[in-house]
Amino acid sequence: YQCFSETSHLWGQYAPFFSLANKSAISPDVPAGCHVTFAQVLSRHGARYPIDSKGKKYSALIEEIQQNATTFEGKYAFLKTYNYSLGADDLTPFGEQELVNSGVKFYQRYESLTRNIVPFIRSSGSSRVIASGNKFIEGFQSTKLKDPRAQPGQSSPKIDVVISEASTSNNTLDPGTCTVFEDSELADDIEANFTATFVPSIRQRLENDLSGVSLTDTEVTYLMDMCSFDTISTSTVDTKLSPFCDLFTHEEWINYDYLQSLNKYYGHGAGNPLGPTQGVGYANELIARLTHSPVHDDTSSNHTLDSNPATFPLNSTLYADFSHDNGIISILFALGLYNGTKPLSSTTAENITQTDGFSSAWTVPFASRMYVEMMQCQSEQEPLVRVLVNDR
Repeated sequence: YQCFSETSHLWGQYAPFFSLANKSAISPDVPAGCHVTFAQVLSRHGARYPIDSKGKKYSALIEEIQQNATTFEGKYAFLKTYNYSLGADDLTPFGEQELVNSGVKFYQRYESLTRNIVPFIRSSGSSRVIASGNKFIEGFQSTKLKDPRAQPGQSSPKIDVVISEASTSNNTLDPGTCTVFEDSELADDIEANFTATFVPSIRQRLENDLSGVSLTDTEVTYLMDMCSFDTISTSTVDTKLSPFCDLFTHEEWINYDYLQSLNKYYGHGAGNPLGPTQGVGYANELIARLTHSPVHDDTSSNHTLDSNPATFPLNSTLYADFSHDNGIISILFALGLYNGTKPLSSTTAENITQTDGFSSAWTVPFASRMYVEMMQCQSEQEPLVRVLVNDR
């Protein structure tokens, strides 16, 4: 939906993937005189339908509006006959295509490696995450088969390890065993504070325009959620936005986007004292891969998997992992990538400069990807390692 980027880039974690290459102070291209010797991608799943519990709330809200509103004029006319028929939990066709595109891009960016190596792939245990990994493989392998310079006779990649998301399972891709962290309400409280600064005026306008309707502040944000979900669920190409999007102004979308960033920062990032700790296990696995040495970790790593060369090889130079937005946020902060981000204001929306490049849309949109690449450069004896988050 890049044709509508002024809106779609303000959907927080519900935004479709968009590249930040033109926002980067340093070119994402491999520097002259350097060649990549190791590459790893950590990817969020592609665009999905609403989770089942949220979808039921969206559907009930729309039914309530249809029952109580006495007029549906102008931009609200579509609501009179709108039928909520979105799926639940799984990837949308658009989301599947996002991951196919991601696999193509990964192959092309690292073709000096991908032509000759089959990547080792892990997925967290959710069906949409597994499906995302398989769609990535589809894009990757279709590109390799068209490449005349690819080494012949290689097997197709597969998901080598699926890590359970059960509450008792150690899962570095999607940690969930720390009950103190899981039960924290810090992000909810911060979100409520900021919601109170901008949503009441929207609620009043909607209630005035939809005579007979009474809304809560939370229900207003549900209608804003529907802009993204209805858009990405009804089309596989960026041809049009949902009519839900036109119910809100550009300034309101800026505030909505910031609200989502508060959720991630205080829920799973540095705003939560335990947020970055959830990503330490993955950070230690990354160090092990980069140094070809055993994993040293006593946090969320699964020692049964990480001590077995079949489930955690240390001799590869090409890896792909697939997970969810919350786990990725913790990993980004555990790696120190956003150490320059000061605590986000809960009363005033801060722009991307003020947050030092952090927002939920810039870090974990649907199909987001973090590339970790190690390079050997002519001017350096030691290898160089850098991280790109959505090409930035």
